[in-house]
Amino acid sequence: MSQEWKSSKLTPQVEKWEEDLPEKYDLQQPTAPRLIRANEINDIWMEIPRYENITWHGMWIISILSILSLFTYCSLFQFSEFYSEATLDSKIFILVAIFSFLSICMFILKMALFVPRGTPVRFNRKRQKVYVYEHQRSIWPWMRWPTVIKVFDWTDIHGEITRQSGRYDQGFRLSGAVCKRGTYDVSDRFILSWTVGNKQLLRGLWNHCCLYMQYKLVPETPLLTRKPLSWTPLNTVRWPEDLDKESKTAPE
Repeated sequence: MSQEWKSSKLTPQVEKWEEDLPEKYDLQQPTAPRLIRANEINDIWMEIPRYENITWHGMWIISILSILSLFTYCSLFQFSEFYSEATLDSKIFILVAIFSFLSICMFILKMALFVPRGTPVRFNRKRQKVYVYEHQRSIWPWMRWPTVIKVFDWTDIHGEITRQSGRYDQGFRLSGAVCKRGTYDVSDRFILSWTVGNKQLLRGLWNHCCLYMQYKLVPETPLLTRKPLSWTPLNTVRWPEDLDKESKTAPE
């Protein structure tokens, strides 16, 4: 008997797709609503933080020690007999290697000290809008890593679950797929919850968001109440003033 392969109704299908979640206006979703984490929930807006599965502890200390070690080594190596007698090609190779190592150290330091922790998603049910706080970083640490606020209409968003199989990121992830109005053609995607081990948690979170945006009664106490530490004030989430006000208020 041939095996029937499942596929997403959304186009293009997300990489590592696992399942499409029920339509957001379906009041008979099989999983009870449940928040995993929450910063705020009231009659106008709800904010869900998104904490990445990254071990931050000690990263900035390692990066600082590495940079100091590199500078110490370079200051001694610059005047050594070997360097002065090296060929031009050897000197270029040494400088490239030093720059590469410094770039890696700078990337780790920037990740540890400057990347905001728990970048949030805000749901405003009075406006029927979703505000996604995105910190756009690059593998190139010398570039500016900007913060962008994406604003979507709730009616255009569909839920989907993907399966992650990385060494340090195994489990399931919940994403919001933003489609062109009235279609399943995806124009953008955003992560609503980073990887967890149980798909039921993500189904419950999706149902909670759906019911909240329909003014239905939902539980307000999240499953997890402890917030991971931020190492410096530079890790703080800072909303632009105009969008911060808009995302927390009802239209006039």
